[in-house]
Amino acid sequence: MKDNVNIVITSISAPNEIMTGIAEECKQRDYKFIVIGDVPSPSDFEIDGCDFYSIDDQVKTGFEFASKCPLRHYSRKNIGYLIAIKNGATIIVETDDDNMPYDTFWRLPERYKTEKVIEKSGWVNMYNYFTDEKIWPRGFPLEEVSKKIKSFESLDARKMDCPIQQGLADANPDVDAIYRLIMPLPQMFRKDRQVILAKGALCPFNSQNTVWFSDAFALLYLPSYCSFRMTDIWRGLIAQRIAHVNDWGVLFYEPTVTQDRNEHNLMRDFKDEIPGFLNNAQICRELERLDLVPGVDKIGDNLRLCYKKLVEMNLVQPDELSLLDTWLESVNEMLDSRQ
Repeated sequence: MKDNVNIVITSISAPNEIMTGIAEECKQRDYKFIVIGDVPSPSDFEIDGCDFYSIDDQVKTGFEFASKCPLRHYSRKNIGYLIAIKNGATIIVETDDDNMPYDTFWRLPERYKTEKVIEKSGWVNMYNYFTDEKIWPRGFPLEEVSKKIKSFESLDARKMDCPIQQGLADANPDVDAIYRLIMPLPQMFRKDRQVILAKGALCPFNSQNTVWFSDAFALLYLPSYCSFRMTDIWRGLIAQRIAHVNDWGVLFYEPTVTQDRNEHNLMRDFKDEIPGFLNNAQICRELERLDLVPGVDKIGDNLRLCYKKLVEMNLVQPDELSLLDTWLESVNEMLDSRQ
């Protein structure tokens, strides 16, 4: 059966070269291209080959989540995922409006991969497998930055189920504000490697160039009631914990986009990242203590346990739990209807 691929972006920008190019490529491949707007988005946004959803359009989808999700927040991207699932997507690819795809971005992903595997290693700076430069991903605990990794050559390769796959980005990769303030950019990564992160090994991953297969769709959930700069990072830490319960790997692969980063206030980013600097290592220790149960049908219960723990840690507001329930109700209903 042919895969149904949907590409999801959230943007407050006017149509740009990147989004126009993605729309054209999607038209050629019969992919759906979904752009989720927010309050500042231009009212006349239009690109041929793109399904743009204003706030009003999002509410009109009928998803209760669209009315409950806070405005002016990156987590409204969740509505794009819901629309993609309703479209019958079997693969959701998410990126951002400042990521210019390489030709390799359009390579149809494979869920089962035979690649080098890292496991039982604790925190692993996956960027170190793609460059010799001193660099680390956003969300990586600062106390672990100087930790040595196992050499690529020493890793064993095996076939693993990888329903979550993280692509890297060249030029302006996903690094934290501390890195941006004191270290050199641009940075480029090698293009000849893919590495699987398995049980007992951890690295943050983001929402900027990420592939999701249908069994993992419920794990797409971006929390709303937390730091803006941590929403996708904490989602990723929770998704990894649940993935490992299911013996899934998380694939990290070579850059397939180059980022021309939108303007940011780096000191504001730093402030928003402080909850991660102070808590990411502890979050993973707490998540590891949870009694999670394997099985795709148990993902919702596992998500509730994980977010309840973040609420108990005073990192996420209690309102997150009811919003998560609204998300799961829609996702489960749509996925159950496919069976």
